[in-house]
Order: sequence, then structure tokens, then C-alpha cells
Amino acid sequence: MLDYIVEQTEKFITSRPKEVRKTFGQFFTSKLTARFMAGLFEFPYKNVVKILDPGAGSGILSAAVIEAIETHCSTVIKKIELTCYETNRDIIPLLEANIEFMKYSSKLNIKATIIKDNYLLSQSDDIFRISTASATQQTYDMVIGNPPYFKLPKNAPEAVSMPMVCHGAPNMYSLFAAMSLFNLNDGGEMVYIIPRSWTSGAYFSRFRNYLLHHGKLTDIHLFASRKKVFDKEDVLQETMIMKLRKTYKSPPKVRITSSVDAKNFDNTTALSVPYSMVVSGKERFVYLVTSQEEANALRLVNAFECPMPQIGLKMKTGLTVDFRNKELLRNNYGDHTVPLFYSQHIKNGRVVFPIGKENEYLSDELPSMLQLNRNYLFVKRITAKEEQRRLQCAVYLANYYPEYKNISTQNKINFIDTIDNSVMSEELVCGLYIVLNSTLYDMYYRILNGSTQVNSTEINTIPMPTRNCLERLGRKLMKSGDYSTEHCDKILDGVIYA
Repeated sequence: MLDYIVEQTEKFITSRPKEVRKTFGQFFTSKLTARFMAGLFEFPYKNVVKILDPGAGSGILSAAVIEAIETHCSTVIKKIELTCYETNRDIIPLLEANIEFMKYSSKLNIKATIIKDNYLLSQSDDIFRISTASATQQTYDMVIGNPPYFKLPKNAPEAVSMPMVCHGAPNMYSLFAAMSLFNLNDGGEMVYIIPRSWTSGAYFSRFRNYLLHHGKLTDIHLFASRKKVFDKEDVLQETMIMKLRKTYKSPPKVRITSSVDAKNFDNTTALSVPYSMVVSGKERFVYLVTSQEEANALRLVNAFECPMPQIGLKMKTGLTVDFRNKELLRNNYGDHTVPLFYSQHIKNGRVVFPIGKENEYLSDELPSMLQLNRNYLFVKRITAKEEQRRLQCAVYLANYYPEYKNISTQNKINFIDTIDNSVMSEELVCGLYIVLNSTLYDMYYRILNGSTQVNSTEINTIPMPTRNCLERLGRKLMKSGDYSTEHCDKILDGVIYA
């Protein structure tokens, strides 16, 4: 059944240009991925099962679930009530034909409904309520989904109707996932393939709070490669598969698996991790642990229990967006100019300035782009995917540049400063460098955030040693003058294993 539907889908894909498919966020699930997703369900022990496929496309995921039910529990489940939502008029004829093929070829009694309306807006007048569905609201035992991925304007009808899960301009996939959880029966399960961008940061905080309050993660699957998840497509997304159960009771553990890509599920690694380690903190960040080494890293860092704001420190984003202020950029130092620090000035743990780069100086006419020349820790905000380290930082000490009263930082740099605008001691800056330049904290951040950006909101939540401890660490760095990661690891180990 699934082989046939995938074959028909491939014919459809080759007949359409990618630009047309991308307009609908239409990236079709590969056959092996669909089978893997369907295999995650614990099928309900009942005669009639209601299944929802909210972004059905050609019906690949629906076929995968029906195939799995036939294989594993056809002696119990006799009837399937399948609901498919699809708005792309080009593909609806293929979906209709594929569903007819499912009915004809399946041993099960399949009753299928295709709803050709907007999944998020067509269900009821009172579209999305946190408590329970209305008497007329359809609910399901299982939901399987590969939702569309694209940003909506914050005033889009879908976003306006779901304010409790939106922050700014939401991504469509998060609204689909929230609505699918809403559509589940209590105890029902949903399996979704989505980007992993929702797992951390402030942008998806409302979505995480809703999803992880009303549902609980039981399974997560990660892909090492971004390029081989969707057949016939070039999708550069950090993608994950998640299984969520609609319940308020957390399971003791979450099963986290990983594979190279969607063609290597036979070579999958697996790890069971305590739920409290995966979903942690008031922000409900999701830590995607894939090895025992990473689990140990989480335990070691979380033992500090002291995020930077609690010790009077905070990471901020650089103040100057250079391409929006080209008229203020200068190549040479002169009256009414200040140094403008870029990520290129971060070299081997120190700040090197000037380096002969264009636009290394900035006119001082806009106070909002200026900061006092005092001690900071600079951290690159954006790194390349292939780079070995995600956290790349440098010690900036004001006494190296005594001729400047003010400086500025380009917005591809983050910097750590005091909350009360007092001056950080040199020892404190060097202590922060040891921590963030260590292998341990780089691993921790990669577990927390799979993107190439270093997010200040996330860094400000990471547990740190106390302020006094950081200063002790800094003195050791200053005494040695060795800024290497290996030396930072050695100094930090002396605190962790003391």
C-alpha cells in the first residue's frame, strides 16, 4: 500500500517545480520516515480508531499508519475513521485517488473524510480553547503529521486565533502541532516531524508551555544530516520526530533515538533519559541528549544551579546593525568615532583590534549604538555549521584600549556585562571565559540549541559557578596566560571534581 502511494507521489513531485511546492510548505515525507513515525504509536486497544492527518498531502503518513495497524493489531482494530485535511487543490485529486486505493487494498474497514479547508480555522467558531473541546468538536485517538513550515504575519487569522501559543510572527508548524494536541482524546498520541527550533529560546516559549503542559514527550528521534530527511527535496532544517501523549502525568523517561538520515533507520542509536533532564526549567527548554556523555554534561552543568542574572550578569546582543547604518560606518579612526567590534576581531580567546577590516569604526552620533569602554566577554553570535565549537568567545579588557571612552559591538557579537552597569573585574571576565570556552559548556549548549546561533536568552538560563568561584578561575587563567580550550577544561575540572 505505502509503496504504491509513494510511487504516485514521486510522479506528482517530478511534475511540479520546487518553487510551487515550497509556496505550500510542501515537503513530502520519505517512505522510511513515514514507516518509522507510524511505528512509534502504541495503538489503542479498541475496535474503532479515529486518526487525523492534518496536512495530508498525498496521504503517505495516513497509509503508513494504516499499514502498521494491519501488521500489528488487525485482530483488535477492525475499523479506521480517517480524517485528512488538505488545501492544495493541485494535490487533492491524488490524495482522493490514494485513499480509494487504501480502502480497496486494506483488510480493514476504512471510512475516510477529506476536508478541503484550512485546518486551523475551519473546525469551530471558538477555534482554540485551552480546556476541552466543545460537544461538536471532533477528537481523535491518533494524529500523525508533517505540517507546513513557513512564518506567518503576527496578524494572520491563524495567529490571531491562537494567541496563547504565538510570540510575534509564528511558524505555521507550531500552530499545527498545538492544534493537533488540542484535537487529541485524553491519552491519545501524536507523532510529528518538525524542525527542532521550538525546543529552546524565547520565540517558541508560549508554544512550549502549551504543548508540554497539556502533553508529555515520550519519544524523540534526531537526524545527524539535514539533507536526507525528505525525498526529492533539499531541506536545510534541523529536523526531529517527536511523539507526544496527551496527559498531565510525565513519564519517568524519554526515549531519544538518532540516525544519520532518513535512509539509515537500521543504524539507530537509542538512549533512555529521565524526563526531568529532557524537559527542564520554567522555560520548558527541551534538551536533546543523544549519548551518555551528553547526559553527564547536563548533570555536571546543572549542578551549579546559578544562572548569570542571579550573580548580576547578563548576555546581550551587539548594539549596531551595520548594514542598516552604512552612513555611520568609517574606515579610519578620527574625531567623533568609536571602534566597532566584529566577530572577526575574536581570535584565540582575545580581541585583536584593528585588523585592517573595512568599517572598523563608527560615528558616535547615535548614543543607542554606544557602550562604555569597560571589561566584557565577547561571544560570537553566529558560527558556521561545520565549525568544531559553537561557543567562541574572547576576553575584552578596557585597559588594552585606554584611548577610547566608548566602543560599539556589531550585532553578530554577543557580550556579557553587569546588570547594574558596574565594571566587571578582569578576574570575573577571565572566569567567564574559562567556563564558556570549555568543552563541557560547548557540549551543553549544543544539546540545548541545534542551530548555528548563540542565543543570549538561552545563555542567560545556563547554570554557572558562583561569582566568587568565577573570579578564582579567572585568576588562574591570568596567571597562566594559556587561553586554550584544553587549559580551560583543566581549570574547570578542578572545580567540578573538587
